[in-house]
Amino acid sequence: MAEASTFYRAVYSEIEEVGWEHLVRFGGDLTSLSFRILDGKGRMRIIEIQLDKTHPKCPPSISADVPYMFDLKWSTHSRLKDVVQQFKKHLEKLQAFWSTLDDIDRSLWVVDPKQASPAVSYRQINMGPIVNLLRNRWRRNSKRWIKDKQFLENLKCLLETQLPIPPDVQKNEQQVECGICYAQSLPIDEELRHKSGTGTDYTCDNTSCKRAFHSICLVDWLRSITTTRQSFDVLFGSCPYCSEPVAVKIDSMKK
Repeated sequence: MAEASTFYRAVYSEIEEVGWEHLVRFGGDLTSLSFRILDGKGRMRIIEIQLDKTHPKCPPSISADVPYMFDLKWSTHSRLKDVVQQFKKHLEKLQAFWSTLDDIDRSLWVVDPKQASPAVSYRQINMGPIVNLLRNRWRRNSKRWIKDKQFLENLKCLLETQLPIPPDVQKNEQQVECGICYAQSLPIDEELRHKSGTGTDYTCDNTSCKRAFHSICLVDWLRSITTTRQSFDVLFGSCPYCSEPVAVKIDSMKK
């Protein structure tokens, strides 16, 4: 009983040092504690601390919703505030990483994970119907990555295009970008003649799709598909997004 009383008094004292306002929950025997910590961006992070009955002789077990845990530095003179302080320093190291993931979640169409958490360190994004082309551009331009640039700026530079935005953003914005090259206008190029610098000029007839394209891009896409049929100067195929029939004149291409 005396040992238990000493343990409880010690833990209460150490919680006081951390701040009771940071305590989220605790077990009845005070061996299990959870603290809330705000990171540099004001995002709340929870650290779970499991104390040994011999505390502070043995280091506590720790866990948190982060991509990886830090190596806890502990001695017989360490206290809970030391754990919290080390956790705060660990959070600071992750700020740039989390900010990049936040930018991706806001700006790109993330397919997986469906529900992101601070511990998930990957994003699978929708690359659109031109994956092979983008893969080749990535390989060709990979050395152009600039460390001091934002992730999305580097991605746009390497892929030489704008990737699909989230579906909920698409619904709230007028779709004027091409569904294949993801640019609103074609580049200024003499080879494109009257099409140089023009916007999208073809729209899928499917009312649930209505995806817009540059006819030049759509012709290039259809020609890369083995199931596309040609009759005179018209190509017949399927929409890259909804698979409904599309038909586009070849003479809309650059000569």
